[in-house]
Amino acid sequence: MRPPRLRAGDTIALVAPAGPVPADLLEKAIPVLRGWGVELRIGPCVRASAGSPPYLSGSDAERAAEFTDAWCDPGVRCVLAARGGYGVQRMLDLVDWAALREAGPKVLAGSSDVTALHRAVDVHLGLSTLFSPMPASVLFDDFAVEHLRRTLFEPERNLVVRGATASPLVPGRASGTLVGGNLSLLAGGIGTPEHGSARDAVVLLEDVTESIYRLDRMLTQLLRSGWFEGVRGIVLGSWAACGAPEDVEALLLERLGPLGVPMLGEFGFGHVASSPTLPLGVPVTLDVELGTLTFDSPVLT
Repeated sequence: MRPPRLRAGDTIALVAPAGPVPADLLEKAIPVLRGWGVELRIGPCVRASAGSPPYLSGSDAERAAEFTDAWCDPGVRCVLAARGGYGVQRMLDLVDWAALREAGPKVLAGSSDVTALHRAVDVHLGLSTLFSPMPASVLFDDFAVEHLRRTLFEPERNLVVRGATASPLVPGRASGTLVGGNLSLLAGGIGTPEHGSARDAVVLLEDVTESIYRLDRMLTQLLRSGWFEGVRGIVLGSWAACGAPEDVEALLLERLGPLGVPMLGEFGFGHVASSPTLPLGVPVTLDVELGTLTFDSPVLT
C-alpha cells in the first residue's frame, strides 16, 4: 500500500527513534523544512538530553511512545526521523502496531538505523516507505533536501534515479520490489519478526564505519541464513570509513558476485553527500549499464 503524497499545509512529525539529535544541525534544518510550506511537530525525544545509556535519545518506552503518538496524530501526514545512530531495534516491540494500523497510512522517511523501522512498517502495516537523508545530519545538503521534497510532494518527478558515480559490477537488468537499506541492520534483523527476505527483490545495501571483516561477517550471515535466496538484483551505496574502496568492492564482488544477478556499485546513496531518496516496497527496474533505478509509478498516491 502506498501512502498519500504531501501537500502544502500538511504536518510533518520529527522523531528521534535512535540516537540523540545534535541541536545545531536540528536548528539549521528546521527552517529548511518549514520552507516546504508544512507544519512541523517536533517530538519530545528530538530535543531531549541524551538518555540512559547516553547513545539513545530517550528510554525505549519514550522513543516508542514518541513514534506511536506521531503516527496516530490525525493531523500528521509524514513521520520523519531526525537522525539515526542506534536504538530502533530496542523499541520495536513497544510500538502499538494495532493503533498504527487504525490510524491509517502515513509516510515514513529516514535511513541508517531507521532501516529496522522500515522493515517493521513493511511487516506490520504493509506500507511502502522512503529510505531518505535525515535533517539533523551534515549530509542534509541542497541536493538531498530537494530530492526528498520532490519525493514527498511531486513523486512523479523522481521516477528515474541515476547514480552519478555508479559503477557496473555485474551487467544486466533486473526488476523486482526494492528492499534493503543499512547492511548491519539487515543482518541484525535475522531471526526477528521483521527480518523479511530478498526474494523477488532488488536490494539496496550500504553502511558506514564498519571494517572489512565486519562487512564480510554481515554479508556471510545474510547469505547463510538464506536471506538472499531469489534475489533479482543488487544496488550498492556508500561505504564511508569502511576501508579502502577497492578492498570493499573486492569483498562485495567475492561474497555477492556468485549470486549471479545484476549488481551496480557506487550508486551514491546512504552515508554520503547528495544522497537521493529511494522508495522501499515498490516495483523498480535496475539497469546496470545505464546506472539507473526506474520506478513503475509514483511511490506516493
